[in-house]
Amino acid sequence: MQLQPNYIVDNNNHKIAVQLDIKTYEKITDVLEDYALFKFMDDNKDDEKLSLKDARALYASLRKDS
Repeated sequence: MQLQPNYIVDNNNHKIAVQLDIKTYEKITDVLEDYALFKFMDDNKDDEKLSLKDARALYASLRKDS
């Protein structure tokens, strides 16, 4: 992934924002979401675990909600 940011500057020519194309933005958010999920799972690895059957039922119910 090659970043090609467009900088938005104020009247004093200080960078105040960055504009990215939508594909780059979506890739960045996907990576951040994956990392956040990994960290959540890693931090909670000692919590109660679901059986495969219960996990599938939970996943199915989440898919119906979206």
